[in-house]
Formats: sequence, C-alpha cells, structure tokens
Amino acid sequence: MERELIAIVDMKTGEVEVVKEDFRFKCVEDCAKCCIENDVPLREEDIERIKALGYDEDYFVDYTKMFYRGPRFLGYGIKKRPFDDACIFLDPETKKCRIYEHRPLACKLYPFILIKHENKLEIYIKKDNICPGINHPEGDPIEVIIEKYFGEVIKGGEDGTRRIGQKDLGYSPKGLQNVV
Repeated sequence: MERELIAIVDMKTGEVEVVKEDFRFKCVEDCAKCCIENDVPLREEDIERIKALGYDEDYFVDYTKMFYRGPRFLGYGIKKRPFDDACIFLDPETKKCRIYEHRPLACKLYPFILIKHENKLEIYIKKDNICPGINHPEGDPIEVIIEKYFGEVIKGGEDGTRRIGQKDLGYSPKGLQNVV
C-alpha cells in the first residue's frame, strides 16, 4: 500500500506541521466506494460497540477474513453482502452507513492513516484510485480535515493552547499504532 505523509501533529502541543500544502480532501456524497471496494478490519472495541447496538456478532464479523501486521493478528474483517460485495451496514438504496456514528475505526479514518511515534502523530493519505475525494478541487485543507475528522482527539487547553488527549481518542494510543 502506497501512502504519502501530509501532516504531523505534536501530541503535546497540538501544533500541526503541514507537509503537503496543496492537499485537499472532500468526502463525496453518494459515493460509498470505500464501503464496497475496501476490506475493513474490526478491532475488539469495534465489535463490542456494534454488538451494543443489538447486532449479533455472527451478522457482521467475517471470521474467514483476518488482518495481520507481520506476525501480529490485528482482527477479523467486516462481512460483505453477497449480491454486491458491499459492507453489510451500507444501505443499498441511500448509500449511507446504518451505523455511521458507531462505525469501525478503520472506516472513521479512511482514506487517512494515523501512525503514532511517541509524541508525534503522523497523518498519511492512502494513495489509491478508489476515493474520488482525495485532492478534490472543493476539498478542505489538512488543518480543516484534522479538526473535522480528528477533532475529537484535539482539545483546547485552559491557556488557549491545543492539546491532544490520549484518553479522548476513543481508542488507546496502542490502537493507533495498529492502524496502517
């Protein structure tokens, strides 16, 4: 998988170093290509969150699809529908996710890749032809993207400085290291 570094966030200060100034992104309405073309890994946290919505694990977990990083097992995949190979949670008529607010971390991040190195969070973009929103002319610059897509991890301090809180990630920093 090819990727390109677009920004680095200092986890202590919240400062953003923009590496690719001309990068833009816009999630294109009614696209859903990522829900059809990609295989989505599920972390234990994702499975538990979706089960809490009332879905049975057997309904959405594909135990035949397994994700690894080197020898380390990361998780199973999300099931796809047999008639169109789309994610089981994608509504075929509206092209909207039925569990959008509770979707897996991989879905929340796509097409971005976050890699944590000590106090630095590197933000990469996957270089693939699936997503028409990458470098979209009407897309947002990286500073806006960080607020829009990763804003939950960036908190304002009492002194006005921006902070990225580990406990506010919604997943552990260890989980971030597993996202590639």
